[in-house]
Amino acid sequence: MSRQAFLDALRRQQTCPVFGTGTSIVCRELMAAVGVWFPEAHCDAQKMARLALAGHTMLGFDVVMPLFSVCHEAAAMGSAVNWGGPDAMPVCGKPIFTTADDIRIPADLLERPGCRVPLEAIPLLKKWLGPAAAVCGKVMGPWTQAYHLFGVENFLIGTLDDPDHTRRILDRLTEVTLRFARAQIDAGADCLLLADHATRDLCSPRAYEKFLAPVHRRLAEEISVPLILHICGDTGDRIGMIAQTGLACFHWDTKTGWPAGVRQLAGPRLALMGGISNFKLLRGTAEEIAADAAAALKAGIDIVGPECAIPLGTPLANLRAVRSAGGVAPLQAPGGLPEGGCAQKLEG
Repeated sequence: MSRQAFLDALRRQQTCPVFGTGTSIVCRELMAAVGVWFPEAHCDAQKMARLALAGHTMLGFDVVMPLFSVCHEAAAMGSAVNWGGPDAMPVCGKPIFTTADDIRIPADLLERPGCRVPLEAIPLLKKWLGPAAAVCGKVMGPWTQAYHLFGVENFLIGTLDDPDHTRRILDRLTEVTLRFARAQIDAGADCLLLADHATRDLCSPRAYEKFLAPVHRRLAEEISVPLILHICGDTGDRIGMIAQTGLACFHWDTKTGWPAGVRQLAGPRLALMGGISNFKLLRGTAEEIAADAAAALKAGIDIVGPECAIPLGTPLANLRAVRSAGGVAPLQAPGGLPEGGCAQKLEG
């Protein structure tokens, strides 16, 4: 079934084309088709699960992921989150911490709505989908959490002025990542997307090696399901280091380069997810999307899908074109469950 095909792809053992993403697939047309809208889909478990389910039932993806924002941990930690609306993604409020000593992980972290809602949505998706598709959770890494809780500028200045203090911040916030990750696994998540926005313009290769590579190795060791690391932007200067962390998969941004080049940088062990640019999804045609997906498959991208959370104005037809790559037929009836299993055997 599609769930197993997706999990096989995370181990680079797939025998058929696999499609999907660990980031948000929500656009206004999808919300309209499902009848569930932001911000309710961030704050109501039933609505969150129904909208996530459409990743499989309407788009044909082999995985669904119900956390559509990057603000869940920040909200649970006390940040005043604006949950957005049909035309806006959520944003975190003003920084709430100044030093590592300010960090206090609430005893009821997992019961607070930011964590509780997705923890209730994941079992619903497991029940509804069974073996038809994998259910992916999502956690923010400590680097991203630090942006939200300390402020981007304050945190990044600290990486230069006081590296030891930065490590203390990362160490404490890693505990938030681990608690939320383990709770999602207990709720039924088959794998987790780990978003840590250490893009090249905010985190040098040296900073990644010094601060984040040890954290990512620890997370890979301590989390019991496959981890999919997502970093926006050009990551060509650190994919080699990412491949040495033990993480199962890297969700890459097309700013990094062509699929074949990224596959070469990643080496033989690290699975790759992505290959479809958000700009092309927003402004291109379904035919262009299908061609890009086919090129990604040919280059050895293990799971083909959008490179990041998609723009809210993305045409639904473009999203549905992703799985038509390589002769895999697009879904004919929006809302219908595709048949289980691999849509097409890989050649060779």
